[in-house]
Amino acid sequence: SVLRKISWVCLAAVLFTHALKTLHRNWDWESEYTLFMSALKVNKNNAKLWNNVGHALENEKNFERALQFFIQATQVQPDDIGAHMNVGRTYKNLNKTKEAEESYMIAKSLMPQIIPGKKYAARVAPNHLNVYINLANLIRANESRLEEADQLYRQAISMRPDFKQAYISRGELLLKMNKPLKAKEAYLRALELDRTNADLWYNLAIVYIELKDPTEALKNFNQALELNPTHKLALFNSALLMQESGDARLRPEAKQRLLHYVKEEPQDSNGYFNLGMLAMDDKKDTEAEAWMKKAIRLQPNFRSALFNLALLYSQTGKELMALPVLEDLLRYYPDHTKGLILKGDILMNQKKDIAGAKMCFEKILELDPSNVQGKHNLCVVYFEEKDLIKAEKCLVETLALAPHEEYIQRHLSIVRSKIASIGSMEQSSLPSDGTAATEAKKKSFQNLKEAKSEKTTTQSTADNKDHSKNKKPTEKSNVDKETPKKSAKEIKDIEKKRVAALKRLEEIERILNGE
Repeated sequence: SVLRKISWVCLAAVLFTHALKTLHRNWDWESEYTLFMSALKVNKNNAKLWNNVGHALENEKNFERALQFFIQATQVQPDDIGAHMNVGRTYKNLNKTKEAEESYMIAKSLMPQIIPGKKYAARVAPNHLNVYINLANLIRANESRLEEADQLYRQAISMRPDFKQAYISRGELLLKMNKPLKAKEAYLRALELDRTNADLWYNLAIVYIELKDPTEALKNFNQALELNPTHKLALFNSALLMQESGDARLRPEAKQRLLHYVKEEPQDSNGYFNLGMLAMDDKKDTEAEAWMKKAIRLQPNFRSALFNLALLYSQTGKELMALPVLEDLLRYYPDHTKGLILKGDILMNQKKDIAGAKMCFEKILELDPSNVQGKHNLCVVYFEEKDLIKAEKCLVETLALAPHEEYIQRHLSIVRSKIASIGSMEQSSLPSDGTAATEAKKKSFQNLKEAKSEKTTTQSTADNKDHSKNKKPTEKSNVDKETPKKSAKEIKDIEKKRVAALKRLEEIERILNGE
């Protein structure tokens, strides 16, 4: 009975102590970090344990501490390729590219060296081959080292011809080097290894776009979407390709893909913007306006959305609604030439704000002195200001910029003919017909204003596409209509206003002299 009691006491003690030990051990299993740290307390000479603690900290975005453990792993085992790769990757995450490259170079030096002309077999861990990929990805950020990066990709492929990631990364690099044919070869080789990879079909579609083969590009986009119907980039770019093809039959499918895209990426303003552009192509103005506004709500400084919304308003007879949108556009982008042209056009033709329009056109010429449209519209402003001499000089300068533009030549001829007619009227009717001369000059301004409307209204192009959105004003037929002769009663009235007429003549002379 005594032995039985002693046995029960011992058993209870064993159960109690092991229960306490299990409870304590549970805290070690709280996370990867605590687990591997507890292992390090037992064995500090295991490089894998140091690497595992570093990975745990890396997953928590604690790169500074992770780097310390990765470096310790390289000290415990200097020939550990993976440890040096971990150090390089962490330096890269810390934006220390020089140190990262040095670590990758050490890892690369530990790889089996290729000896030209000598055949041999070597066992290389697949993840160790990533040292070539990581090093190439790092140095290709430098435009002067692209060839060096390509050499690294080819070296990885030579060590393992079925290394799919090397072909993919090399294809991206070759596109960057403007070698689409070689990029195509790289992607086709990767597809031989894995035909179920939607990303590969997508990348090949991008190559065909670079090769100006939209038909093949669309086929590859479709293949990517068959493998992965929610492939966001394939949805978006295939829709753009359909839209830019100009084929109205493809627009419904393009719209469906963009709707699918915005469902996957509801916070991406580009999706809503391109839905708006599709609606503009289909002349669905209300729908286009709604999509553009949604894009702008998500991204208030969306350059293309702001401009195209203003353009939409101007095309649908809502020019005054376009003005606040253009104000927002020019607040974010003061050098937006097309926005300045459109704003100046609306101010001049709708609000009759000649001074405001003049400021817009002068701003354009500050940014681009050779802008023909801005220069010509400034000439029209001078005409509106009744400064014929300055308008003539301006048109001569504009014609020098675009000598083959017929409308500039025609407007210059009109200005010169009106200057000549006003001069002859001054000489023939200086004593008594000053008002008539003024009226004739005023009518000539009206005639030129009508004639120039064919070209001076904004001919803007949507920022994100090549679809022209041009206004189509009509040209009046009374350009060269002569001023009718005055009756005897009118001449008698003019005689009574001689003083006022002489003052007006002084103003005319000042304008003609370019003062």
